[in-house]
Amino acid sequence: MKRYRHYNKGTAIILSCFGSVIEQEKYLEFERYIQDAFSNIDIFTAFSSKMVIKELAKQGQSYKNLPQVMADVDMMGYKRYIIASINVFPTDEHEVLMRMVEGFRKFSLANIRYTNPLLQKTKETSLYLKNLDEQIRGGDEEIINLYIIHGVPVLNIGGLEAVNYTADFLKRLNPRNLSCSLEGEFPFYALKDAIKREILTFTTRKAKLKVQIVPMLLVSGNHYDNDMQEICDEVGNYADAKIVDSVTKDEKFNLIEQEAVREILKQNISIELKKLGC
Repeated sequence: MKRYRHYNKGTAIILSCFGSVIEQEKYLEFERYIQDAFSNIDIFTAFSSKMVIKELAKQGQSYKNLPQVMADVDMMGYKRYIIASINVFPTDEHEVLMRMVEGFRKFSLANIRYTNPLLQKTKETSLYLKNLDEQIRGGDEEIINLYIIHGVPVLNIGGLEAVNYTADFLKRLNPRNLSCSLEGEFPFYALKDAIKREILTFTTRKAKLKVQIVPMLLVSGNHYDNDMQEICDEVGNYADAKIVDSVTKDEKFNLIEQEAVREILKQNISIELKKLGC
């Protein structure tokens, strides 16, 4: 087939990330981490947020979304490439990624695969959440951890089971683990009174209630600076509240710099590389 002669390069990896106006460097540093891990494979990075891409363009920074990067990689002639889903849950962003891959498969002669997001497999998810909770709790069983995810836009989307499992698993680990979202399913703005009642059930005469706000976000961008702080201030009206201390080199808590998170995402890529015969 004449068309296939143009596919004369080997393997590539495309990191599909959401993007961040103020924390974009964290994604680029993660790209360098993946490049070091797979030094013999070309790495590309795409961003799904058009708002982020447009805002960064105003600052003179040029980035592309996933279809654009896939088209570039296809035009460059890679025979096979993997789209790494750099997302927390297999929800809306991951669903869009899968549809894009299926679209390209209809006309591209390349072998294209995609990875799982961070929290999809039950064993990996369970062990990660258990270790994270132990780490940020630091042996203090009196601390109340309020885990906050970004949230999903609609209730009939795939991946909701992963979100619900995460919330249920954390609660079973410790009854002082609570969860909500910034928007979408179980949002804080609609549940803040219920969360307050639940937190206050732990009131004792011995010590003041201590609450840690735990942002389950890959990077600590605008949501961290605005929404998480707003939630922290709200909870601070009736408890000793703070955003959880960072467990990475950055002073702001984030997921993408955590070694356990990177290991899961890297392993997801390795699995798909093996399926490609690499």
